[in-house]
Amino acid sequence: MTRTSSDRGTGLVRRIAGRTGSSLVVLWGAATVAFAAQLLLPGDRATVILNIRTGVPEQRTPEELAPIIQQFGLDRPEIVQYLDYLRGAVAGDLGTSYQQFRPVTAIIGEQLGATVILSLTAIAIAWVLMVAWVTLTAGRGPRVGAIGSGVDVTAAGLPAYWLGIILLLVFALGLHWFPVIGGTGPAGLVLPAFTLAIPLAGFLSQATRAEFERALEQPFVLTARLRGMGDLAVRLRHVLRHAVLPGVTLTGWALGATLSGAVVVESIFSRPGIGSVLVTAVNSHDLPVVVGIVTLVAAFYVVANLLVDVGYTLVDPRLVHA
Repeated sequence: MTRTSSDRGTGLVRRIAGRTGSSLVVLWGAATVAFAAQLLLPGDRATVILNIRTGVPEQRTPEELAPIIQQFGLDRPEIVQYLDYLRGAVAGDLGTSYQQFRPVTAIIGEQLGATVILSLTAIAIAWVLMVAWVTLTAGRGPRVGAIGSGVDVTAAGLPAYWLGIILLLVFALGLHWFPVIGGTGPAGLVLPAFTLAIPLAGFLSQATRAEFERALEQPFVLTARLRGMGDLAVRLRHVLRHAVLPGVTLTGWALGATLSGAVVVESIFSRPGIGSVLVTAVNSHDLPVVVGIVTLVAAFYVVANLLVDVGYTLVDPRLVHA
C-alpha cells in the first residue's frame, strides 16, 4: 500500500512533536534536580547565604537573617518555591548569585560567548580530523584498518585534563608556539580547541568508520571507479556522504560534551568562559551559579540533540515510520 504525501507529512509532524515532548520532559527533570540540589545544601539556607556574602562563617540572629529570607522567599512553602523556580527558568531567570548579588543569567551570559566559540571551533576541528583520518585509513586492508581503529579508540579515551597539560607542555612551554595562559586571540584558542577536538574526533571516527567501509562495497563505488575516478575522489565525493550520518547524529551530543569539557579545559589554559565562572562559584559555594551552569549545559545537550534528530528525520524520511 502506497503512503501519500499527506501521510508522510502527518508522520513527520508526529515524530517531531514526540521528540520535542521528550526533550521538554528531560529539561523539566534537569530543572527539578537543580532545585532539589539547592534544598539539599547543608544547614539553614539563609545562614549559608549570609555567611557566603560576608565571608564570615558564624551563627546568625533572626534579625540578621530576616532580609535574606525575604529576598529569596525562603519562608514560603517549598512547593511554591519550586513552582516559582520553574516559572523563572522558563523565562530565563536562574536565580540570584549568593556572592555577587546579581542574576545568574547575567553572570553566565558575560562568559558564555567565549565558551561557545571554543566548543564550535573544537567540533569543526574534530570533523576535519575525523574526515581526514577515516578517508586515509578506512578500507585499506587489515593492518591499516587495525591501526586506524586503534588510533580511534586511543584518541577517544584521552582525558581532557591530561591531554591539555601535554599540549601545554609541548607546544606552549617547550616550543613556544602558543601562549601559556590567558590567550584570548586566535593563537590562544588553538591548544584548548585541539584538547577538546582530539577525543571527539576519536568518537566520530569510531561511529563513521564502519559505515565508510560498508559504503566502499556498494555498487556505486565500482561504477565511479570504472568511469575513471581516482580513489581519493571516490572516497570524498561518493563514499563520505553516505558514511557521515552517524557522525552527524553524534554532533548534537558533541556540542553538550564540548561545553561541559570546556569547563576543565578553560581552567587548564586560564581562558575566560563559563569554566572560570564555575570554578569560582564552587570555591565560594555559590550554588545558584553552579546549578545555573549545570542546567544550561543540560539544556544545550537536549536542544542540540533535538535539532539533530529533527534534521536527521528531514534528511531521511524513512525514519518517519520507523
